[in-house]
Amino acid sequence: MGEVVQAALISGAFALLGSALGVIASAKMTNYRLEQLEKKVEKHNKVVERMFRIEGRMDEAEHEIKDLKQFHQPH
Repeated sequence: MGEVVQAALISGAFALLGSALGVIASAKMTNYRLEQLEKKVEKHNKVVERMFRIEGRMDEAEHEIKDLKQFHQPH
């Protein structure tokens, strides 16, 4: 094999290795960012669930207050 062919093969191998390492690093970073996003979404969903429960309790309290006001009004 000629020196030019050997140099081309070595150069190609290093380019392939560099590309593979770049893809692996990019995939790791993407996975990390997805995990962080999933944590944020989970946190958000918990807040939304809590707000729905609070809104339900507020509706009940408002109805109870309304009923108490009607019950205690002088006739």
